[in-house]
Amino acid sequence: MELSGQAVKKKQRPVNLDLQTIRFPATAIASILHRISGVIMFVALSILLWMLATSLSSPEGFAQVTSILDNVLVKLVMWGILTALAYHIVGGIRHLLMDLGYGEELDSGNRSARAAFVITVILAVLAGVLVW
Repeated sequence: MELSGQAVKKKQRPVNLDLQTIRFPATAIASILHRISGVIMFVALSILLWMLATSLSSPEGFAQVTSILDNVLVKLVMWGILTALAYHIVGGIRHLLMDLGYGEELDSGNRSARAAFVITVILAVLAGVLVW
């Protein structure tokens, strides 16, 4: 097909659908994890509100929640919720700082994303100590 005497060429775009070969930058990973942690917190909110309401309803409700929290699987879930909360807070502070004009450049954005990962690991260890 020709338009105005010139042949229309189909663009040869690179196609790479194998996600294992794509290397995401730290900023992309930080953004994806921030969204995932937000979803985890949204789902966890119902669990935590149920536990709070049950524990405040009566002494028996408090004992019920206490016995539920003694389960290893529940402790693992609570640790995951606290870790997601910690990452979401750290990522939120990072985004607030970027909104103020700090760390908007590529290099500083990568550094702040890596710093958010390190801070979250430290907070996750502290949350593990708190839960167990």
